Amino acid sequence: MRGKLMFAAGAAVGFVLGTRAGRERYEELAAATRKILASPSVQEAGGVAKAQATKLYSSSKDALNSSKLADKIRATGHNLHANGSEPLSDETHQHMSANSF
Repeated sequence: MRGKLMFAAGAAVGFVLGTRAGRERYEELAAATRKILASPSVQEAGGVAKAQATKLYSSSKDALNSSKLADKIRATGHNLHANGSEPLSDETHQHMSANSF
């Protein structure tokens, strides 16, 4: 019985010390991550990536809207949204809503 009590006490002490050390290490890693993300070079790289993604999106959207496929869809009388997509029917929308998480 004494062995079990000593084991439980040791496990409790180990848990408390491990949790404290784990939290301190987590805080160190989180602070380092925040420092890296706040650095001017990372901010600049993020801005460049965002600008390139926006440019790529715009050029792709324009290319799709001026494609033969878009012309064929328009010829069938389907309504295209400003973003080039066709609106969902009410039945499709209800089906998607019923199956969403």
